[in-house]
Amino acid sequence: MKWLLVGIIALCNTLGDVLNTAGMKRQGEVEELGVRGWTGMIRKIIRNPLVLGGFVALAISFFALLSLLSITTVSFAVPATAVSYLLETLLAKYILREDVRWRRWAAASLVACGVVLLSF
Repeated sequence: MKWLLVGIIALCNTLGDVLNTAGMKRQGEVEELGVRGWTGMIRKIIRNPLVLGGFVALAISFFALLSLLSITTVSFAVPATAVSYLLETLLAKYILREDVRWRRWAAASLVACGVVLLSF
């Protein structure tokens, strides 16, 4: 059960981050830091299906993490779910078309190796 929850967390966290990034890049920058700028941004977010989908995915990830923490230790749960860093790097490169250089690949791969070590 714990590995199923880790998978759900990793997938939903990755999906949520990618959807939020894509949605916010489409929305654009906040031009004004006052109340008017923030309310305009909130209105745009409420109508942005990518960001709303990202919120839902991150909410599922959060509740799955709570479930995981109820059956295992935090010293297992948090590092195990860090595999999402590798997934996010893959999606950033191929879905968001970000320029991901070798150092980021190496860092994400080291995190993934740490997750493998947790399984022993």
